[in-house]
Amino acid sequence: MAKTPYDTDLDRNPANFQPLTPLGFLERAAAVFPDHTAIIHGKLRRNYAAFYARSRQLASALAKRGIKRGDTVSAMLANTPAMLECHYGVPMTQGVLNTLNTRLDAQIIAFSLDHADAKVVIVDREFSKVMKEALALCKAKPLVIDYDDPEYSGGGERLGKIEYEEFVAQGDPDYIWAMPDDEWDAIALNYTSGTTGDPKGAVYHHRGAHLLSVGNVVTCSMAKHPVYLWTLPMFHCNGWCFPWSISVAAGTHVCLRAVRAAAMYDAIANYKVTHLCGAPIVMATLLNAPANEKKPLPHVVEFFTAAAPPPEAVLAAMKEAGFNVTHLYGLTECYGPAVVNDWHTEWDAFTAAEQAAKKARQGVRYGALEGLDVRDPDSMVPVARDGASMGEVMMRGNVVMKGYLKNKASTAKAFTGGWFHTGDLGVIHADGYIQLKDRSKDIIISGGENISSIEVEDALYKHPAVAAAAVVAKPDDKWGETPCAFVELKPGTSASADDLLQWCRKHLAGYKIPRHFVFAEIPKTSTGKIQKFKLREVAKGL
Repeated sequence: MAKTPYDTDLDRNPANFQPLTPLGFLERAAAVFPDHTAIIHGKLRRNYAAFYARSRQLASALAKRGIKRGDTVSAMLANTPAMLECHYGVPMTQGVLNTLNTRLDAQIIAFSLDHADAKVVIVDREFSKVMKEALALCKAKPLVIDYDDPEYSGGGERLGKIEYEEFVAQGDPDYIWAMPDDEWDAIALNYTSGTTGDPKGAVYHHRGAHLLSVGNVVTCSMAKHPVYLWTLPMFHCNGWCFPWSISVAAGTHVCLRAVRAAAMYDAIANYKVTHLCGAPIVMATLLNAPANEKKPLPHVVEFFTAAAPPPEAVLAAMKEAGFNVTHLYGLTECYGPAVVNDWHTEWDAFTAAEQAAKKARQGVRYGALEGLDVRDPDSMVPVARDGASMGEVMMRGNVVMKGYLKNKASTAKAFTGGWFHTGDLGVIHADGYIQLKDRSKDIIISGGENISSIEVEDALYKHPAVAAAAVVAKPDDKWGETPCAFVELKPGTSASADDLLQWCRKHLAGYKIPRHFVFAEIPKTSTGKIQKFKLREVAKGL
């Protein structure tokens, strides 16, 4: 590249170039608004000065135990202050935070700990049973730190030799934490599925986490001091980067261990919650709550949801209840949501049916995402913007992961042609809004969690009576989607729906178990390929 006068004697130096990282957001919030409430959790109130000091203490304590650049610290935690502190304290050591899905089974958790080579794991007492099994299965021998949350009274065994508060107390609240050597350095590791055959640990970098965190603030129209209710699990794509986003606007985190209607309404009313995110199950929980648990909202509450677009009736009910619902779309590989159904005010004049059609679309790219398109996955040619021509949804930009940890082949495949291939099939409309039509990998999204149909089918195929199995998504008012299994039995064998249900309980995490079993001949093409589109139509009618 030829040099110009603007390239001469105008080099990068510490005065004009610093690595982008979300860690500085907390430092600034603590400096500017030290007394503003950062965290509410039950009776606990913690301001920004204390939040920052405790995050530094955690970093210091981890560093004393040898955690350094590139070391993995895993967290098996609910939506608690400790989980928020981990989002800052772990990367302050230049380590990498691996938030574990609390809904997974021991075998998959053990795989994740081994694959990530976890040096430390912080465990909430609520999850001690499954973690004890996982630690017995894995080869990694991490330092185990127990977390006793005062808001949890369900018991649970201590697995380590030290409790979280004791551990943090060993650290220095004035610890001088390390900026990343490079903004491309890893900040977090998130596993995308429950299969161990092809590990998919999406690696996030500091640059992407910084940009999406700011992108959330812009996309969600967050004013100064928002109040954010934690209904979205922080283990899921690092809570869509909101643990970092809220510090940008010096907001308040309202922690919630479990999604319960009464607790949500109480929090919204008492703390004047402005924003929350969640899957369709959260909307269903709010709308179906008994009258005595509901409370009038202090103002219109912004609700952001991903997964399948909410039905027209649900959107209408949420609006009547005082929530403004915005549909987002993203994947673990793009730090959570990177596409938003940006609403046009002129659409307010449309009929309910016309508005529902607009809201069913996934939308347009975040400001933090450089490219969003629908293309032919083989030729890489963009499809026509006619709302009918199918292709694969693709993304490119700084909020796309570094790649998959220790999986060169999958990383290369995902980035073929200079675009990230989402695996989702869709169309693009004339106005540039994309709309999903199918999932090329047959992923079922239930309660915001991805379920691989292949994994469920594999479990069913292991049953001695099953000759063929096909699993598809069945629409569900509460969960968004649930697995529906179509099964053919071997000649001379028998198995009931309850038999297969019990079988699945032994081989799958609870949320992956099919809710419906259909015993029938499975439709196939002339070449023997299962015609899942036909099964989806059947499942819709069940």
